[in-house]
Amino acid sequence: MIDTVLQEPCEREIDELLRALPEDLVLDEAVMLLKGFADPTRLKILSLLRGGEVCVHQLVEALEMTQSAVSHQLRALRAARLVAYKKRGRHVYYRLADSHVREMLEGVLSHSREVC
Repeated sequence: MIDTVLQEPCEREIDELLRALPEDLVLDEAVMLLKGFADPTRLKILSLLRGGEVCVHQLVEALEMTQSAVSHQLRALRAARLVAYKKRGRHVYYRLADSHVREMLEGVLSHSREVC
């Protein structure tokens, strides 16, 4: 069977495959974005933000973590451009950066539920 497979020509040309590759800058940005999703705590934070803006103090309480630990994760999410924030007085409110983030999050969670 292996001999048969090796004798068949590849269907797609290398040039065609290479044209499908994104530019290096796009790949770098995509990797940074995906790193934002690659942590259970960050996924929890993103999930909490699906309903709209949430104050940092509420995130701390909901996650039962220190403010420092939550702030560390929020910095990573900001660096990945997954969240945006707004200051109101002494409080800082976070939200998902845009509808793309919401769609990616819903897709990841939906796909993960299929396994469970």
